[in-house]
Amino acid sequence: MRRLAAAAVIALLGTAAQAQPAAKPAAPVPAKELFGRATQPAPMAARSIGFYSKGCLAGGEALPVNGPNWQVMRLSRNRNWGHPDLVAFLERFSAQVPKVSGWQGILVGDMAQPRGGPMLTGHASHQIGLDADIWLTPSPGRELTREEREKLSASMMVRADRKDIDPANWRPDTWKVIRAAAVEPRVERIFVNAAIKKALCREATGDRSFLAKVRPYWGHDYHMHIRLTCPASSPDCRPQEAPPTGDGCGSELDWWFTDAVLHPKPEKEPSKPKPPLTLADLPDACAAVLDAR
Repeated sequence: MRRLAAAAVIALLGTAAQAQPAAKPAAPVPAKELFGRATQPAPMAARSIGFYSKGCLAGGEALPVNGPNWQVMRLSRNRNWGHPDLVAFLERFSAQVPKVSGWQGILVGDMAQPRGGPMLTGHASHQIGLDADIWLTPSPGRELTREEREKLSASMMVRADRKDIDPANWRPDTWKVIRAAAVEPRVERIFVNAAIKKALCREATGDRSFLAKVRPYWGHDYHMHIRLTCPASSPDCRPQEAPPTGDGCGSELDWWFTDAVLHPKPEKEPSKPKPPLTLADLPDACAAVLDAR
């Protein structure tokens, strides 16, 4: 009798165990957490891997925080890394700036993390070491302290109504600084606010072909976002389509100043945020970049 009772209890326990729902698998760690924790570059040959908004960086190089014609801002972010081609470009470009304008140099914002990849905060791109933000505020005639580099704000270049630049902050020679970057053969695109593009269309003289590379985009009120083409030595780098032909100063620019864009109606139902990228979403080679010691 006792054996029968024990068997019945065991059977009931087994049934109960089977009825328990399976534990949910742990959610994968967001890639931004993995790459955001890397403080040093991957000791590998320099390569940009993947696309600007979905990739990583091997063999990253740091832009020195001070140079003859540049200063790096927001040092606590540790985002002054890039492909060596980007570092070399910034050195060349910054040397040109005082020659074409009254600026003494440039203030460099975010480039990439030491191993690229998604960032903990901010940008969707800047992942493969080929993007750099350059403030449209000139470098002052002295070296900024570390504290100043954390607290100093870039000047707002866009007027309050969003329809043009703010003449209080916009300098007459700013378009020449942007042109100096755009005429570089390795520059693929430069993103600016539509109001800044409008000012360039109005002010640029001489050869205006550089305007094709300067594209209006959301935000970018305080800086220009420079993007380089894929290096020949990075076969895993996926290029962006070439910009449309023309100077971009026609009806395509007018769209940015329509009421629907400047004053969009709120969504009836807020859209669900996209899940963060995981390591599995990135090119396979990024796992080796993350693990390299």
